Amino acid sequence: MRKRDLLTPIGITIGFIMIMLAIVSDSGTEGLHRFLDIASIFIVIGGVIGSMLITFKMEQIKLAGRIIKETMYKNDMKLPELIRLFVRLSEVARREGILALENELDEIDDPYIKKGLLLLVDGIEPEVIKDIMEAEITAMEDRHYQGRILLEKAGEYAPSWGMIGTLVGLILMLNKLSDPATLGPSMAVALITTLYGTVLANLVFLPMASKLEGKTEEEIFTKQIIIEGIIGVQSGQNPRLLEEKLSAFLSNDSKMRLKNGEMNAKDKNSFLGESVNEA
Repeated sequence: MRKRDLLTPIGITIGFIMIMLAIVSDSGTEGLHRFLDIASIFIVIGGVIGSMLITFKMEQIKLAGRIIKETMYKNDMKLPELIRLFVRLSEVARREGILALENELDEIDDPYIKKGLLLLVDGIEPEVIKDIMEAEITAMEDRHYQGRILLEKAGEYAPSWGMIGTLVGLILMLNKLSDPATLGPSMAVALITTLYGTVLANLVFLPMASKLEGKTEEEIFTKQIIIEGIIGVQSGQNPRLLEEKLSAFLSNDSKMRLKNGEMNAKDKNSFLGESVNEA
């Protein structure tokens, strides 16, 4: 189960509010119209869209909405509960045999864990299981990168198109040097495109790309724990030793939570019913 990540919209909203406060602090609300220029918006937005169409295939462009939406959600996989799951599976395997794990598959919705258990039940060698599951991590990382690169490139193009808009404005301004009264307003309009491009890049595109990169690293980390858990269950490790081994991946707080057994039934059910989301 995924939860909404409110930090992304909150962060963007706060950023825009701070910009608005800076504008109105000097000239009041009547100064807002000075920062609105339709031509500048067309140059920055249209330029970014044009550059994206040149850079990427249409199949990638169509994923843009889904990729942006992904920054608004977070995976809620709890590592202590994940370790407890593998400890329980290890106990079942030692008590009833590896084949008994097939009965546990219906309680697990996570496709990556389920795939590992199926390979385990089928009697695949540990090295082969590890290779297969690590290959899936590599493929997932590449898919995530292909999505994230859209936002990274948009973050590169936006300031550049802002500068292009500024150069266009300066050229138009220089053509009116005979009228000194127009120089100040013309310069202000010329600089607005740079402002638009910089804000879009540093408040929207690049932060979103960084968030997706962090989510990918978190998912890779979780999958590595799953691999160690699967191999540990297959090798027949003592459940307590397996718990100690997997606990090495946890922070001190999470270790204390695992040690003290602070997991209620709701946490168990939410974990068993969740899956690792892939963009």
